[in-house]
Amino acid sequence: MKKIEAVIRKSKFDEVKKALHQIEVNFFTYWDVTGVGNEKEGHVYRGITYSTSDIQRRYISIVVSDPFLERTVDAILNAAGTGMVGDGKVFVSDVIETYRIRTKEKGTDAVN
Repeated sequence: MKKIEAVIRKSKFDEVKKALHQIEVNFFTYWDVTGVGNEKEGHVYRGITYSTSDIQRRYISIVVSDPFLERTVDAILNAAGTGMVGDGKVFVSDVIETYRIRTKEKGTDAVN
């Protein structure tokens, strides 16, 4: 099993959610986060320069069985990408074990 963590633009969240549902990834957790990016220049709006060092993003956390890893990452990359700086990051790590609290199932049975 793998844990996929993605930090994406908030404006792309609905597209990512739809892409995940299309590949039958129907359960994931998300929350709004603020991060610091590499962009050093501010944006000018109506003659006022605004700092862009604090960036509003959406953080998604998903645990999938190994066969779902590649298609899940591809769905996120394709739906979240704009080709511009600040599209975000995807991190993949191993999950040692998973338990479903209600039924006490463990392993991939607890994920599906």
